[in-house]
Amino acid sequence: MCAEKIQRFLMAIVLSISMVLFFQGLIVYGMILQGFVIAMIIVWALFDFCPSLWVFGKLFGKCPTKVTP
Repeated sequence: MCAEKIQRFLMAIVLSISMVLFFQGLIVYGMILQGFVIAMIIVWALFDFCPSLWVFGKLFGKCPTKVTP
C-alpha cells in the first residue's frame, strides 16, 4: 500500500473510533479526537502539509501518479 491510501484508511478509522466514543457516552474523548482530525485537515489545507502523509511517505512510499489519456 502507498502513503495516500494508508492515510485515508487511518482517517476513516480515527473518525469511526470517535463515533464509537460518542455512542458509548464518552463525548469529551470523542470531541477531542474529532477536533484533532479537524485541526490536522485545516493544517493540511492551509499549508499543503500533512504530517501523517509525510511519515507514511517516508515509510511506505508515495502512490504512483495515474496517467489519463
